[in-house]
Amino acid sequence: MSDSDQPGLIDPYSSADRTDQPEEEKVFPVPAPLESHGPARVISMCNQKGGVGKTTTTINLGAALAEYGRRVLIVDFDPQGAASAGLGVNAHELDSTIYNLLVSAHPDVRTIIHSTPTQDLDIVPANIDLSAAEVQLVNEVAREQALSRVIRPVLDDYDVIVVDCQPSLGLLTVNALTASHGVIIPLETEFFALRGVALLVETVDRVRDRLNPRLQIDGILATMVDPRTLHSREVLERLEDAFGDQLYSTRIRRTVKFPDATVANEPITSYAPTHPGAEAYRRLAREIIARGDVA
Repeated sequence: MSDSDQPGLIDPYSSADRTDQPEEEKVFPVPAPLESHGPARVISMCNQKGGVGKTTTTINLGAALAEYGRRVLIVDFDPQGAASAGLGVNAHELDSTIYNLLVSAHPDVRTIIHSTPTQDLDIVPANIDLSAAEVQLVNEVAREQALSRVIRPVLDDYDVIVVDCQPSLGLLTVNALTASHGVIIPLETEFFALRGVALLVETVDRVRDRLNPRLQIDGILATMVDPRTLHSREVLERLEDAFGDQLYSTRIRRTVKFPDATVANEPITSYAPTHPGAEAYRRLAREIIARGDVA
């Protein structure tokens, strides 16, 4: 059964009555294969608002980059463990996750890296235990650098490390920002989602000023776009006015194929490789590489 055949669900990718909005016009070339790998650029997928597509983007962007020959490590840094589950890792049955390394005196991240069915895509899993890390790290020396210390030994093994942050601006998110070179902010195209962006940008500025001078906002990614609605188009205009070139030209439209792929425990690039949603994430991967944010 196709998306449009499911009762009550309309897929704007395939709907015949969608408005004739201009598609993303710029063409990004297929990147050339890399002759060598590493050191990795660390990117945090961050937004304190939940349900904006952080985990979906982490999984599918990671898979798309891996398709283009980049070695990708996803760090699940959300106690909900959605990225782990979305890639088929049952983190609740694991003895060791990212939590154990954060509080360990001598962490070895290679012991908990799991490969996935997608070639060149690995994951460091998380589960609900991670929610205790904020409390345990409070009294630690250099508590904001805990994640940096964990991933440092594998920086040369990968081309990009994507950290899937939890929907908050607490100590775990500050750890992710401190360990990162760049931040991608997925943003749902509705007005409530716009309200928290200023606070997130302020947090990024503070981390840059006090903890990590190299940190920058790589881009704002419009997600759950429905170009048939005036509301969605108006929010896109606001984003373009506010962020200019920081807004990725690639738009991720709303489709039921994304949750379908999540249930199947695989990226949309392998679950429905010809679907426009998969093509959108491939285009995003090419755009990020073309910008120089990933080798």
